[in-house]
Formats: sequence, structure tokens, C-alpha cells
Amino acid sequence: MFIPTLLSAFFRLLFRRSSLPPSKGSLALYVVTYLPALFLSRYLERMGTTRRDPTTGALISPGEDLNQPGVTEWCFDILYVTWACQIGSGAFGDWVWWFYLVIPLYAGYKLWSNFIGPMFGWSRGAGSQAAEGGGEKETISKRQEKLRKRSERGDPRVRSVRK
Repeated sequence: MFIPTLLSAFFRLLFRRSSLPPSKGSLALYVVTYLPALFLSRYLERMGTTRRDPTTGALISPGEDLNQPGVTEWCFDILYVTWACQIGSGAFGDWVWWFYLVIPLYAGYKLWSNFIGPMFGWSRGAGSQAAEGGGEKETISKRQEKLRKRSERGDPRVRSVRK
């Protein structure tokens, strides 16, 4: 957790010595983004660590799988974007913090596509179904079509399956 902070300070000393000391705005931005990263790293650490009973040493919880999709994956994404912005701002300048907007934009996209859009009926599937005529057409392969025609004619080579 402290490595991105040290790398940011190192790159600021190495490449951007003129920006020392950092302005109040960049320092405030760094602190505001550091706090969620600290919270998320502690959360993931606590979630993945095994818990044991202090007296007997019996396993209480084996810890969660940190490779699971969903919220855990998003926590890692937020950490990686935060660390990249912290290190990049030390090396290239404060304009790198604009990449931090990827997080709320992605959250808005997921909110829209999974909750708000379908709630109002504005999902992608609704427009494509309306263009097709509203109903779903069953697709049948050529072989299945041939077998169906043979069974309709009463061909003995085709076994009929009753449903």
C-alpha cells in the first residue's frame, strides 16, 4: 500500500523537482484518493485472511477467494487505477489524475445497463426484438429440417420422439 506513495515521491524528485512541494490541490487530491485505496486494501486483506479461534486454534473461516468476480474484482480495479494515478502524477504531472474518472464512468455504465435502463425498458435487447417483430424465431439446422420432413412423410428410417 505504501509502495505507490514512495514511487510517486521518488518520481516527483527524479522527474518533476520543480513541483516540490506539491500544491495544496494536488496534495488534497492525493489524500482524497489515498483513503479509499487504504480502505479497500484493508478490506481485501481482511476478507482473504483465514480466521482462527485464539484459544484453540480451530479454523473459523478459511477466507474468501480473491479471484471471484463482482465486487472483489471491482475493488482490485479501483486499487490499480488509484495506484497508477498516484505513480503517474509523480512521474508525468497532475493531468494523470483525469484517468481517475474511469471509475465513476464505469460505475455509471454498470448502473445504467444493469438497473436503470432495464427498469425503464431501455435495455439493448428491447430495440432488437422490436425490429424482428417482437417474437423469437426458432432456428433449425438443415439436418433437423430434413429429418422433420422425412418423419412427416412417414419414412421408416426416422424414429419419432414423443414429447
